[in-house]
Amino acid sequence: MKCIVCEEPKRLVMKDAGMPPAPAPGEALIRILRIGICGTDLHAYQGNQPFFTYPRVLGHELAAEIVELGEAQDGLAPGDLVSVIPYVHCGSCIACRRGKTNCCTGMSVLGVHQDGGMREFMTVPVRQLVRADGLTPDQAAVVECFSIGAHAVRVGEIRPGDTVLVIGAGPIGLGTMKFAKQAGARVIAMDLNEERLAFCRRWAPADETVHAGRDPLQEVERLTGGDFPVVVLDATGNARSMEGALNFVAHGGRLVYVGLVKADITFHDPDFHKREMAIMGSRNALREDFEEVIRGLRSGAIDTDAFITHRTDFQGMIDQYDSWLRPENGVIKAMVEL
Repeated sequence: MKCIVCEEPKRLVMKDAGMPPAPAPGEALIRILRIGICGTDLHAYQGNQPFFTYPRVLGHELAAEIVELGEAQDGLAPGDLVSVIPYVHCGSCIACRRGKTNCCTGMSVLGVHQDGGMREFMTVPVRQLVRADGLTPDQAAVVECFSIGAHAVRVGEIRPGDTVLVIGAGPIGLGTMKFAKQAGARVIAMDLNEERLAFCRRWAPADETVHAGRDPLQEVERLTGGDFPVVVLDATGNARSMEGALNFVAHGGRLVYVGLVKADITFHDPDFHKREMAIMGSRNALREDFEEVIRGLRSGAIDTDAFITHRTDFQGMIDQYDSWLRPENGVIKAMVEL
């Protein structure tokens, strides 16, 4: 079996590895079909991802086929196409007991805290699998990415008629825009990249776009008639943007940090307090978010053809990886085929 290991920052190595052991009860042996490349993978490769140690097998946006089950499981069988929930939770901590398995105190994410899916086969707990029948492998591989946005919209309690600002038009920000639109919101997209903003208008579709380098506060104030957005979701993973996001929130509004940065975030307390603002973090996603995304993909409400802009096979991935980091290459989502 082949696997790709990130030995240290900026160094990926193809290796031979033994096949995983036969699955124990409650486990499944799966064959990886697709690997979506996430910002987390790229940041880990660059050496600036929190919660990360080397060496590590990356990869957590996974489509797979069940090869073998450790025991009979309701609704799952060998040959099934599945999407993998990469957030392995304990099931017993206070967060898990309250149904918030996405922020388990002992969270172990595939490809981050433990080895992920950049390999031909792996064994995972059955509870981490979601049936993806009716989807293509490409679609099944982007379920996790879109689930982050679906969960952020849930955390932000977005309602029909809300004006929402999403800062950052990367894959997570785009997914957040898509599900905010499906929740009935008026969506304003903000980014520094004009091509990305044009894609937001076509794909989400965002109602308005704002260039982050051209007096964005004044433009958002104009677009909202001075009210400002009732929900702001920052998906940049950039400390400066995350600190500045507070200034765009309406009085009585909510700020949701979807992105993650390896830094401290500070803000001016009077600006926060006078708004009676709620500041929240949105981490990972829940099974119901995965199921919501799968329904959207099955219905055709989410276009993955335009979203997946670059692809390669497993053998060619290492040679392509650095090119996916260059903004001029226009990568939205890169997909690896096995």
